[in-house]
Formats: sequence, structure tokens, C-alpha cells
Amino acid sequence: MILSRAKPALKEQNKKSPNISQFEEFLLKRDYTGAITLLEFKKYPESNHNANLWMAYCYFHRGDYKNALHIYDKLYKQKADVKNLTVNIACCYLFLGMYQEAQEILIHAPPTDLKTRLNFHISHKLKDEATLMENHENLQDILEDQLSLAAIHYLRAHYQEAIDIYKRILLQNRENIALNVYVALCYYKLDYYDVSQEVLALYLNRYPDSVIATNLKACNTFRLYNGTAAETELRSIVDQTANVGFGYDLVKHNLVVFRDGEDAMQVFPPLVDVVPEARLNLVIHHLRNDDIKEAYFLLKDVQPTVPQEYILKGVVNASLGQEVNSEEHIKTAEECFHLVGSSSSECDTIHGRQCMAAAFFLAGQFEDVLVYLTSIKSYLHSDDTFNFNFAQAKAACHQFKEAEECFLLIQDAKIKSEFVYITNLARCFVMNKKPQEAWDLYLRMDNSPEGFNLLLQIANDCYSMGEFWYAAKAFDMLDRLDPNPEFWEGKRGAIVGVFQGVVAKKLSEDLLSDVLQLLRASNSSQAEPIAKVIRKWAKEQRLSIT
Repeated sequence: MILSRAKPALKEQNKKSPNISQFEEFLLKRDYTGAITLLEFKKYPESNHNANLWMAYCYFHRGDYKNALHIYDKLYKQKADVKNLTVNIACCYLFLGMYQEAQEILIHAPPTDLKTRLNFHISHKLKDEATLMENHENLQDILEDQLSLAAIHYLRAHYQEAIDIYKRILLQNRENIALNVYVALCYYKLDYYDVSQEVLALYLNRYPDSVIATNLKACNTFRLYNGTAAETELRSIVDQTANVGFGYDLVKHNLVVFRDGEDAMQVFPPLVDVVPEARLNLVIHHLRNDDIKEAYFLLKDVQPTVPQEYILKGVVNASLGQEVNSEEHIKTAEECFHLVGSSSSECDTIHGRQCMAAAFFLAGQFEDVLVYLTSIKSYLHSDDTFNFNFAQAKAACHQFKEAEECFLLIQDAKIKSEFVYITNLARCFVMNKKPQEAWDLYLRMDNSPEGFNLLLQIANDCYSMGEFWYAAKAFDMLDRLDPNPEFWEGKRGAIVGVFQGVVAKKLSEDLLSDVLQLLRASNSSQAEPIAKVIRKWAKEQRLSIT
């Protein structure tokens, strides 16, 4: 966003000063720290408005908006007759996130193109759509106004519209190579990281020390490779931003992201509402640490405006809805996901299709979930979260063979320890004629309510699939844990099923001894008559059973 890159209006310039050429050299090199040092060394008196304006200019362009504002405020209180002073103060307020203050001081500024652009950006920040459109109509077909329009398109996630403006300006003037950084930013937001790198190189080849461009290169590297490689890209500019240099907050924020959340609680909270992504990344940090309520409070009053905000609000509400069993939160999550998945800008992207799948998942429409997830499977075949959702949808649609394969692809220990994962995998094992694997899953669980529920599921699934021996074992265990008549009935039916399987020579005769042992452990009066029938048949068959 370029609000002003023009030098502040000056009363006088001492052309004969022996240091002016050195000062201008600092400005040409964009070495604002050097320029500030030179001005401080000269020790100009406070009454020298010319030196004060240059000092504020350097502070502003270095990214130290507080010091720039301090100088402008002092001049304003002295009522110095300095052109553009109020709009310069408004620029500082805008970059400091003090939008209301910026709007108020602009009231006193005379009409100028810069004032229009500032009001345009302020109205966007304050979400004042009426004023935004009014200022939009006042924009002209000049470079600065068109750049402001492109910036607002970018901030409203209209990335292709912003690219179109930047490319049109570049065609008119190839020397504006800084616009390549903005084009690269748009391609980054559109997930075209390779393209972004290529466009960015045009600028970095000339200005390799650029903080913003180098930071963007690091972000592309992070998306294409990993955090370690991205952090390596940032090393060349870390020293430049070590104090209060331009981009310091952004670099500090991104280092936490590249380091997978290290020092997140120290860095992110102060940057909320300073770096736009800080709030969202703090929410993600809370979600990763299962602090869902903190994540919810951070987003509760945020009205999403871009897909990332809708997606995160959907994830938070879905997680909280499942935790507290709230249909209202689930419904909010479903609406957020559906808005992203059905939007014209996102419907054909990977994130857009994931969102639409999530909306259908929450609505229980699993056939539709599979349509969307299948279309992006090739891009996410090794992603554990994707495979977890895909496997659950497959299982819900009774595609148990494919579901089992997806479940077994998952490597994340946290997902594999979740009860939903264990129960779904156990069901797949049973439905795929692998009851022993399902039984082993139960044996690995501690004695807990979840273990009891898994046992009940295995018992019923095995019974429905004709896996009577494992059904008998499961119902026997349930009967011991909770002497319920229904469990005995299930055990009795499963034992009879095992006996029929042995008679039909579908099951091993060795199981009869195990079945009799289960009957002896039962307190039901019906157990002994069943045992007698089994022993009588075995005797007739001259089988030795105990």
C-alpha cells in the first residue's frame, strides 16, 4: 500500500550545504538510518522546520511511525505553516492502526488527492462501506490513485483485480519495478508460489536488501519447502530490522510461523491488530494446543471478510460445537465453510473444495463429501488430516476397504489416539473380515468408558457380520463388566452362531472348548442347557473337548 512516497514540502533547501549530497545519497540508497544519523550529527536547532521535516520523513520511511508522528505533532502544536502537515500526521496514524484519529485530523486538511486516498483506506479499515464507495468515485486515473485502488482490492482479497491494475501500470512504465513485489504478493495469496518467486526475482535482482521482498521470498519458500529453508532466506535482513526498522513486526511474526509456533505466546498477542495475520495465527496456536475456548474468544467478535477468516471461524466453531455439543456452533461452522466453498473465487481451489466437503460433512451428507475430497485427493494423499476426513466419509458410505486403507495411511500419533479414529478403524476391520485386528485395538485400550463403548461396538458389528466367535468374546467381556440381560442374550446368540459354524465345518472344532469355558463363566440358568447340547454333539462326533 503506497500512501505517499513524495518528499515532504519544505520551506527552504540549503543547496550550498556541503553535506546535502551525502544526505541525498543516503535517501537514494534508502538508508534512512544513515540519513537520520547524519541529521542528528548536524544538531540542527528545533526551530529548523526543514531539518525536522526531513527527520520525520526518514523515520516514516524506516517504519518508525511513532517517532515520525512525534515530530509532526510538535510542529503541528507550534502551528507552523507547513504544507501537507495534517495529511502526514494522518499517514502516521493510519500506519499505527489509529484509524479514528487519522479520520478526525483529516477533517482539518484541505482537499487533495492524498487526502482522498487516505480517506479511502481509512474507510476500508473502519468498514464504512458508504464512505469507501464515495471515495472510490473520487479516485482519478493517476498512478497514486490506481495504486490505492489496487491496494484495497488486495486487502479485500480481490487479488486478480489487483494484478490487472498492477500489470496495466507496468505496461505503461516498466521502470516501476517495485510493482512486481505487489504482483508477487497477489500470486502468493492465490497460492501460485512458483509464479510469485519468478515475479519477485525481477525486483530482488536490483534490490537484494529489500525487507518486504526478502520476507515475501521467505514466505514462498516456506510454502514450497519448509520453515528451516524459509528462515535461512530471512537471515540476510534480520539485522536490518533488529531495532525498529521497517518490517520488523512482520519479520518477527513470520519467524514464529517458520519455527512452528515457537515463542508464539510472547510474539503474537502484542501484534494482534498490528500484523493482520497475527490474530489468525494466534487462533491456530490455541487450536493446536486444544485451547478451543481461547481461540473462540479471539474470533468471536470478528466479522470475516476474507476466505482465511471464514475458514478459521468455521474450524473454531466446529471444534467448539463438538466439544460442548452445540448445534448452534456447528451450524455457524457449516455456514462459514459453505460460503467459502461456493464462492466464485474459491470454488475451484483446494481450500474451497475442502471447505465445501467440510460443510457437507457437518450436515451428514457423506456422498457429497466424497465427491469433493476425491477431486483433490492427488494433492493431499500424504496429509494426515485429509486422510482422516476422507476415511471417515468412506466408512460412513460403507466403503470399508478404501476407508481402512486411508486410516492406515495416517502417521500422526495424536489422530491415531483419538476415539473416533479407533472406533472407525475397528469397524472397518470387522467389516473387512479382520475381527482379530479390531479385538487387538480393544486390548490396547485402558479400562475406561471409551474402552467399554468400543467393546460394545465390536460385539454388535461382529454379530451382524457373522463373526460369532469375536462377538461371543466381546459380549462375554461386556457381561462381566455390566451384568445386563441384553449382553447375555448377545453372548448366547453368538455362542450358538459359533456352534452352528463348527457343525457346518466353517469354523474350527477347537473353538468348542473355548465356547464351553465362556458358558461356565456365565451366571445365566440358560448356559448349562446350551453346554449340554454342545457336549452331546461333540460326543457323537467323537471329539475331545473340555
